Amino acid sequence: MSAALLPSDQAAVCPLTAPAQNVAHGIVSQAVLTAPGLRVTLFRFAAGQELSEHTTPARALVQVLAGVCEFTFPDRKQRMVAGDLLHMPPKLPHAVRAVEDLTILITQATPPAKPLD
Repeated sequence: MSAALLPSDQAAVCPLTAPAQNVAHGIVSQAVLTAPGLRVTLFRFAAGQELSEHTTPARALVQVLAGVCEFTFPDRKQRMVAGDLLHMPPKLPHAVRAVEDLTILITQATPPAKPLD
């Protein structure tokens, strides 16, 4: 597993729009930042690729940086284009399909565990 693009203990900058290698027929993900309660991941999809329905325990923000995609939820489909931002509450079932080559940035926030009384 490769290291995150940004260190969690200092200010730093990384490019989000640089072309991905080896994404011609698949999906490539790269950790951008990992810290307690926070994970930021850059995903690049080749056109037509998809992630089947899944959930995450984290709250997620999905930002489309380039391309077009379609998110499928239990009650609807949502088309997204570059510049769109999607909020998903924890445990919401969803799937995503790249309508064309796609780059998305996903920020996942997990609340701290409740202290034991």
